Amino acid sequence: MVLVIIIVIGSFLWWFTKIWLEQLKYRQYLLPYSGPKPLPLLGNSLLFKSLADFIPVTKRLAEEFGKSFVFYFGPKPRLIIGEHQTAEFLLGSQTIIDKSYEYNYFHDWLGTGLLTSTGQKWKSRRKLLTPAFHFQILEKYVDVFNKQSNILVEKLKERVDAGPFDIFPYVALCTLDIICETAMGVQINAQTDSTSSYVWSVQEMCRIFLERSFSPLKMVNIIYKLTPMYRVQKKVISVLHGFTNSVIRSRKANFTRTTLNGGNDEGLLKRVAFLDLLLQYNLSDEAIREEVDTFMFEGHDTTASGISFALYCLSKHPSVQLQVVEELQTIFSGDNGREPTYQDLQEMKYLEMVIKESMRLYPPVPGFSRILNENTSFNGAVLPKGLTLTIHAVLLHRNSDIFPDPEQFDPDRFLPENSRSRPPYAYVPFSAGLRNCIGQRFAMLELKATISKILRNFEILPVPDHEPQLSIEAILRSYNGLPIVLKARSF
Repeated sequence: MVLVIIIVIGSFLWWFTKIWLEQLKYRQYLLPYSGPKPLPLLGNSLLFKSLADFIPVTKRLAEEFGKSFVFYFGPKPRLIIGEHQTAEFLLGSQTIIDKSYEYNYFHDWLGTGLLTSTGQKWKSRRKLLTPAFHFQILEKYVDVFNKQSNILVEKLKERVDAGPFDIFPYVALCTLDIICETAMGVQINAQTDSTSSYVWSVQEMCRIFLERSFSPLKMVNIIYKLTPMYRVQKKVISVLHGFTNSVIRSRKANFTRTTLNGGNDEGLLKRVAFLDLLLQYNLSDEAIREEVDTFMFEGHDTTASGISFALYCLSKHPSVQLQVVEELQTIFSGDNGREPTYQDLQEMKYLEMVIKESMRLYPPVPGFSRILNENTSFNGAVLPKGLTLTIHAVLLHRNSDIFPDPEQFDPDRFLPENSRSRPPYAYVPFSAGLRNCIGQRFAMLELKATISKILRNFEILPVPDHEPQLSIEAILRSYNGLPIVLKARSF
């Protein structure tokens, strides 16, 4: 027994010393960058009491140490990037394409699909999947956007003249219905049955990812697998994979293989589901599940965040809301009953400016991280192998050197004449470079379709004195909700 105790204590001391020496090595490399002094094992994690502290704390650190600074999440350092020159170095690189270690927390769910894979596998998958977002295929998704946003409108009618309520939960169920139907070709009716096990499992998996990302102990696999959270994860993964596998088997059994013909195959274009395209290729069931689950994850909460914050901004700025409504009245010529077409959505130019400005202030994906696989020279210094670099999109998008009066909501920033000279990596709501978001056109269509449908039915009023407390989770959320008030609109 004494020997076991000695071995355990010795192993811990060896591990602790190894981590401490690694921190010293990193700190020597990172002398050109300032940052708060880290503790040997906890790093700077004690600066946070909750997830709601992350953005205000990092904004304060940026003011103290500069727009890019070093921060330690547990024992591991990371360079937090809040200015466009370093963002361009990272996102514009042809070689720094490996995602950082926290993306590994998704491997049990997403495997090594497009989000988490690297190297040749990522390159081949990206090339394979790009045709799935051809405009002729995206056009077919508009019917799904319309159908599910109509259900959302019916749900929201129950809130007319009923006082303030948080818009995010309503929108999140709508976007989950949309992504299930477009990705897998199935209807889970989340808006009418929000208690389903699949809905719960998606939400739980995102929560687990965040808790691991901010917990120095749970970052260590051997420790994490001893926690109750790991047992919850296994249950969640079983539900998520079971559902996706059953859909794949069902659609495979009813699928008639067709030959791709330059993206113009009539059989393909009549289908809607992303899964149907994958069935055209010689992929294993596991590979198909990886990509469908990835599309489900990336296309659900991100669009929910984008839609919800845009609606919140419109509630706070009635003159902007009126301009959007006037644009919609011109497009639909007073015919409120007509469903928007793909072409109608393309014509919503001012609404697109509103969405872009909302995503500037409230980027749905608040950070993009990469890890260095070798020592890398930048700006006269050497960044060490193993260093994580994270673009802090909220800091980047609120850089007063690029966006004057950055806290002010102003869609005119995205007029062509105002955008033309802006540095390309100063605004990256969908990332940029090689690993930019493959589904960004899909997302913009969904945002336009949903927001325009709501504005054609409701006037959105503000809740006085409410300011969102931003929380970095798997997406950007408001810790204290996004309350609005609805009033019926005569369109």
